[in-house]
Amino acid sequence: MPFDTLITALKLKFADLATSEFRDNRRLVVKPPQVFEVLQTLKDEHRFDMLFELTAADYLKYPKATDRFGVVYGLLSTTTGERVFVKTWLNEPELTLPSAFPLWRGADWMEREVYDMYGINFDGHPDLRRILMPEEFTSYPLRKDYPLRGRGERHNFPVITRAES
Repeated sequence: MPFDTLITALKLKFADLATSEFRDNRRLVVKPPQVFEVLQTLKDEHRFDMLFELTAADYLKYPKATDRFGVVYGLLSTTTGERVFVKTWLNEPELTLPSAFPLWRGADWMEREVYDMYGINFDGHPDLRRILMPEEFTSYPLRKDYPLRGRGERHNFPVITRAES
């Protein structure tokens, strides 16, 4: 399906959908309350049956940025080979999105990683807990306001020698 046809169909359903395209990189920008419905529509009606990426970026102090966090979903249609990226913006204190796990089980670990690194919650996720950092870790290391040398949390980790590993 050509991107223009996809956009026309989606804009009939979601009026305030923003789009952009650069080379073969096609992007849809949606508001956080609509993200699940847009993802579901892309999966059910437009055959984007694979979630191949789910990540976030912190735009703190980024020139001309109006929002703090961007969350990006990469979708692929395995029948046509088409890709589309769905992006949504979040600001503190409301850092919650609906989980994509009911649509794609592969969202499980990707959502956990975004939660662990950025502190973005996914409502409805079956097991949202830290995946890379220890449970007692209280910060989110990929946020731009996280200090480069940490916040003194490294002294809590036990020293492991080569013989013990």
